[in-house]
This record gives sequence, C-alpha cells and structure tokens, in this order.
Amino acid sequence: MENPKNVTEFILLGITENPELLKMLSAVFLIMYVFTVLGNLVIVVTVITSQSLRSPMYFFLTFLSFLDVTYSSVIAPKMIVDSLSKSTVTSLKGCMAQLLAEHFFGGVGIILIVMAYDRYVAICKPLHYSTIMSPQMCCLLLGGAWVGGFIHAAIQLLFMYQLPFCGPNVIDHFICNLFPLLKLACMDTHTLGLLVILNSGVMCMTIFLILIASYVVILCSLKSCSSEGWRKAISTCGSHLTVVVLFFVPCIFLYVWPVATYPIDKAMAVSDSIITPMLNPLIYTLRNSEVINAMRKLGKQRSFVGKQWSC
Repeated sequence: MENPKNVTEFILLGITENPELLKMLSAVFLIMYVFTVLGNLVIVVTVITSQSLRSPMYFFLTFLSFLDVTYSSVIAPKMIVDSLSKSTVTSLKGCMAQLLAEHFFGGVGIILIVMAYDRYVAICKPLHYSTIMSPQMCCLLLGGAWVGGFIHAAIQLLFMYQLPFCGPNVIDHFICNLFPLLKLACMDTHTLGLLVILNSGVMCMTIFLILIASYVVILCSLKSCSSEGWRKAISTCGSHLTVVVLFFVPCIFLYVWPVATYPIDKAMAVSDSIITPMLNPLIYTLRNSEVINAMRKLGKQRSFVGKQWSC
C-alpha cells in the first residue's frame, strides 16, 4: 500500500492570490514573453544572415539570444497558463524537470564571462584578436559554457531529488524553486541549504565579481586610446555590463542568503526570467550601429522580395 505521507505533487500559489491582479499580470507577462521571443529571434536571424556580423562577439550574442528564449520559455508559458487556470498542481517529476531546465539554462549564463573575455582580447590585445579568438576557440568556449551549465544543474537536481517530501505540498511561488522546496522537505536541510548557497549564490557572486573586475581592467587599458576608440569601447562594454547587472543581481539576491523565502523573491524571479530576457535585445541593438544597420538591410531585402512576389 502506498505511503499516504509520500508527496507526489505540489500546488503552486502563483505570483499573487488576487484573481483580478493575476489576470492583469498574466496579460502583461504574455506580451512581454512574445516580445522576448520575437526580439531575440530577430537578433539570431540578423546575425546569421548578415555578412557584416561575423565576428566572435556576434557569434556569442546569437547564442545569448537563443539562451534568453529557452530560459524564459522554461518559466513564462507555464506561469501564464497557471495564472489563467483554476488548477496549479504540478507533479514531483514535473517540478524536478523544471528545476533542472531552469538551472541548466541559467547556468549556461556563464557565457557572459566568455563575452567579457572576448571584449578583453579585442580591446587589450587587438593585434592578436583573430589568433586568440579563432573559430575553434569560440566553439571550445561555448562548449565550456554548456558543460558548466549542465554540471551546475546536475548538482542542484542531485541535492533536491533525494529529499523526502511528506506534506504540506503548497509552494508559495509560481515556479519550483530551491528554497521553497527545501522548506517543504521533512528533514533537516541546514547543511543542504548551505551547499545550495555555495552552488548558486556564491557562484553568482563570484562570476559577477570576476565580470566587474574584467570590465575595470578593460576600462583602465583605454587610457591611451583615441576618443573614438574610447567611445566605441564604452558603448560595447556598457551594453555588456548592463546585461551582467540585470542577470546576476537578482540571482545573487535569490540565492546568496540562508535558506529563507521573502515576498520580493517572486519579483526577483520575474526580473530574472522575463524582464531581463526581454530587455537584452534592446540593450544590444539600441547602442550598436552595426546591428541596427544589419537589421535595416535585412528589412529592405525582405521588402524587396515581397514586392517581387506581389508582381
């Protein structure tokens, strides 16, 4: 006979329990998610089809845009559907699958370190740039980001999958997140909580500090550059640094504290999973004339093809 205390499903309370506010937020999040998918796909198509965007920076930008779409898709569609549904029940296996995907694609976010390294080589060692950032090196760095994300997610899943859940089964969140799940486990999770902080919070903090330090080094190396070189470097690094802050600050806030949940955790999760992926295309295009010109050229080509077909 099955143990009645063995929890096999969880109830997600969602982002709010106010039904009117929930409907409004679901509509807003749906619009934001559509903009996220369309905006990032436009960048991917533009870089792939444009001959002028063949540098390693745009190779990594394409991957980051793809990552934004997949990471947001792990969370946003289910949150929107749950907001409009009367049933917000998720199975234990479904919860673990979402947790794995969330931390896998979030962990691959260490691609931002690769992008910072690319900018460091381009600005500080321009004569050796093409040699250092060869196609083989770019693929190797990209593969390293995938492996890093997988290891991070596998460790998190290994921690969580062994936990016994024997009730209650209500999660005060819109996703299956680490700390709410730890609070529901029927065992002492103090040590496990510290390991989770080490694998998530400390990792986010360390990567964030490394990135900040790298951009400080880059800016310090610009003292001897011309005003035009300084302006271009500041524009590029400024975009990268904005994305770094938007990605890692919510991550640090969510995972660097001891095992506890706060009301603002939901807002930080929304920022990390919906707002940041939506803003990334704007951040990288509005201050990048090369991408804007490539988009305009692509638009003119499609318009020309459309007129030919209409004739």
